[in-house]
Amino acid sequence: MIKALAIEFYKTHRRKIFLVVMAMIAAQLMWALWSFSRMDVRDLEQGWISSLFQFTLLNSLMMPVICAVVASRICDVEHKGQTLKLLNTIIPSGHIFDVKFLCGAFYMILAVLFQILTILITGYLKGFNGEAPFELFGYYLLFTTAVNLSVLLLQQVLSLLFTNQMVALTVGLTGSFFGLFSLFFPQSFQKFVIWGYYGVLMFIGMDWDRATRITNYYLTPIDWAGFVMLMVQFLVLYIIGRVIFSHREW
Repeated sequence: MIKALAIEFYKTHRRKIFLVVMAMIAAQLMWALWSFSRMDVRDLEQGWISSLFQFTLLNSLMMPVICAVVASRICDVEHKGQTLKLLNTIIPSGHIFDVKFLCGAFYMILAVLFQILTILITGYLKGFNGEAPFELFGYYLLFTTAVNLSVLLLQQVLSLLFTNQMVALTVGLTGSFFGLFSLFFPQSFQKFVIWGYYGVLMFIGMDWDRATRITNYYLTPIDWAGFVMLMVQFLVLYIIGRVIFSHREW
């Protein structure tokens, strides 16, 4: 298993997946840094939680696309070379499925850590009030990673089952719109689509006063039931996707 994972990373090294992820994250960060540059004294008082709120919104729009691109880049190597059948003679299908997911998960976790690092550096340079709320960063890491990996798993299943990667990429683009627009609907609706869990697991709310044009951010109760539902969906998707891939004739 470890050898297979090492080989998978070696294969993806020339695919420049890291650069693809960083390019997309850089676009996300540029928008956030522009927003940080417009902060006044009141904004600096809420700098830490407002940053987490903004990045969650950006994730709901951009992360589904990033997951789709990462899964596609990892899985289309065998499709292009038509080597899945040959690879299956050396490595069991289930292991192929697992190592590809672990490889993609590495990049997605790295992306979230890079986001957190950017918020921390920017926060200290801009002078956000108070100490960095590392507990909130821990929740952000947990929930964002959980949703990212669930979406990545869905995209991997599609990328492995369909030779034409436009199918998986189209689903990723569609998911980004679902993720963003689901934020305007009740959580009961958001829980029906996997991309909606960026909003379900958001633990920061925003209150904008139309009269004064003042924005206040506040902590909201964590939806642990929603987190459990996401984990159940992840497990079901993993079992179904792995079984279908393992029993498919290539």
